[in-house]
Amino acid sequence: MDRYGLEYTHLIGMRFAINTFIATAIVWFTLLQLGVSNPIWAIASMMAAADPEPKEARRMFRSRFINVMVGCAVGFGMLLLGTQSHWMLPFALALTVLVSSYVIRVKTMWRQAPITAAIVIAAGLREGAKAAGIESGLHKVAEVIFGCMVGLIVSWLMSKFWLVKPPPEPSKPAKAKAAAIKKGEAVQA
Repeated sequence: MDRYGLEYTHLIGMRFAINTFIATAIVWFTLLQLGVSNPIWAIASMMAAADPEPKEARRMFRSRFINVMVGCAVGFGMLLLGTQSHWMLPFALALTVLVSSYVIRVKTMWRQAPITAAIVIAAGLREGAKAAGIESGLHKVAEVIFGCMVGLIVSWLMSKFWLVKPPPEPSKPAKAKAAAIKKGEAVQA
């Protein structure tokens, strides 16, 4: 597929760059207006969900969202039930991995569950009070979800405005001819 000399992968790469620019601007300036001075978690989440292929973006968003919720549940549970010990963090992360791996079993983005639990618990340990930790954790998790949503929406909208179709699959004879050429065999026309 050549459009202005560009192949499908080049066009997708260009669309991804434009998705990234638009989604980053939306996340960055929206959160700055809301008083969030360092929206790095939202930006990182937006990048994880801003795939140029909408189907892949939906899959990544779903996986990330589920694992964020698992991390939140374990993190907030540990803050509410646990003590203010620094041992809480390694125990909670191990527990989160077990829940994500054996109960939820959404393998894509399963590292997000312990990352989210770490964000929540670290905020609680840093603040020194359960209520402050929960509030800070909720803000960080809201940033993550906002970033994911923006990434997904921008990917979907861009796929509607700039339709890039993958090249058609070659027929069996064409595949056989290409394989023969690659092997260096003589090909009859």
